[in-house]
Amino acid sequence: MIDQVLLGKSALVTGAVRRIGRYVALELARAGADVTITYRGSAAEAAEVVKQIEALGRRGQAVHCDIRKEADVKAAVAAMVAFHGRLDVLVNNAAIFQSTPLEALTLEDWDAVHETNVRGPFLMTREAIPHLRAVKGRVVNMGSLGGLQAWPQHAHYCSSKAAVHMLTRVMAKALAPEVSVNAIAPGWIAFETDQPDAAERSRAQTPMQRNGSAQDIADAVLYFVTHSGFVTGQILSVDGGLGV
Repeated sequence: MIDQVLLGKSALVTGAVRRIGRYVALELARAGADVTITYRGSAAEAAEVVKQIEALGRRGQAVHCDIRKEADVKAAVAAMVAFHGRLDVLVNNAAIFQSTPLEALTLEDWDAVHETNVRGPFLMTREAIPHLRAVKGRVVNMGSLGGLQAWPQHAHYCSSKAAVHMLTRVMAKALAPEVSVNAIAPGWIAFETDQPDAAERSRAQTPMQRNGSAQDIADAVLYFVTHSGFVTGQILSVDGGLGV
């Protein structure tokens, strides 16, 4: 059982209805945190995640939020603080992943990815700053191996995640010494819905000879939010050596 090192603290995880975000939210709850999640499309799935948080003995809340919209972000942070009384941990997880050949990439595709992947973490963190500073809080941004490498079919995604990495470094300097800000750059994270052929190719290319799991990412988030606070501005690749 995980030590409840976050007991008495609260966390906000964006885009936590499914996949990595859900695992992160539940891992923080297991560690003792009360957790608010944001969702955009599925209230029913969000309610189920809240039930799972509550089953772990923690207080949970789901807030509808389009992280591209400033008014939604302001309302979500206000609702979270009103519910929990404090904001200790912010995990900017919500993101869009798309694969499109460069010559077929439209302005709409480009803007949609950047609005969610870059504008969203910026807006959410900016709104959370006074609350995080008050408690010496932590921010974890979800980057990507695609933000460190050039994937020819993912120009908009790779550039957005590279921006997240730089934003992480800027935030780390701007919010120090009260708040630490780090990012995680996952490699291939396996889910049952993934294409099996692509997953197998990734596994074969990974030095650790397996694809990553959502639990691997949740463990990395837990490290960043429970360490001493002296680690900041870092981009941690969790990829089994795929990016080496």
